[in-house]
Amino acid sequence: METLDRSLRYFLRIAELGSLSKAAEVLDQTQSGLSKQLAGLESSLGLPLFVRTGRGVELTDAGARLYDVLRASYREIDQAVEGVRQRGFTHGTVHLATVHTLSYYFTADVVARFVSTRPNANLSLLGRSSPEVVALVESGKADLGLVYDVAVDTDRVISHHLFDDEMSLIVPRDSPLVGPQDLSEMKLRLVGFPPHYALRRMLHSAGLQATYATEAETVDAMLKLVSSGVGDCILPSRIPNKLLADNGLRYVPIEAPPLRRRAVAITPAGPLSPLTAGLLQCVMHVAGGLRHNQME
Repeated sequence: METLDRSLRYFLRIAELGSLSKAAEVLDQTQSGLSKQLAGLESSLGLPLFVRTGRGVELTDAGARLYDVLRASYREIDQAVEGVRQRGFTHGTVHLATVHTLSYYFTADVVARFVSTRPNANLSLLGRSSPEVVALVESGKADLGLVYDVAVDTDRVISHHLFDDEMSLIVPRDSPLVGPQDLSEMKLRLVGFPPHYALRRMLHSAGLQATYATEAETVDAMLKLVSSGVGDCILPSRIPNKLLADNGLRYVPIEAPPLRRRAVAITPAGPLSPLTAGLLQCVMHVAGGLRHNQME
């Protein structure tokens, strides 16, 4: 079937160009190879399809009838195939898993861009911890993940660098702490994520002397607890100022130890669906804007 399809498409191109040599060049075939394909087709039909002229080839009556039918049929076939292909870019469901902190200053912009360019697609958003995001992408339950690179320790996903995050100490507005702080020697009382979260592991690796007064799994809960006086917290500096102000909180820059982490997008180690590839394009575009703003 594939050979017949190829022979018929070659026949169409020869008929359109009126020349075996021109068709061979366009099709990236040798002229002798193309002649054999044509001879095989004519043999299977039992009729000649072309006659040779001084300027090339012309269709016989049988060739002209075949050309008229094939041209219309293949046009419909090609349009149908392209329609299905394009529908794959704009229709269907794609699952995005993301760590909670990124939803406050990154994920929403990604979702808005994706939805605006693909209004017929459905985007399912899953908020999880970093290890859970990695597990979802590994298992195929999420098509793409937004996570911190410290959580990625597997060859079953591919990481795409997005941007680097600086951490800040978040304190009540009336806290005596001002200016950049060296946290290395401070005895901190913190509200933190659970131990398996990437941020909590980063703080532990930095050697901070911290007592965790309580744990919370969302940024909103952490900020409410800090606002109530339970303790301070450490979060990315990109958390919106308005969110802090609404909770009576403010940033305190951290001088030491260096607390930075890299945000990455992770995808399965294999071919991506058109929708997933489109979502990754949106992710990289928004991340590029963040990096550009950081350099200004």
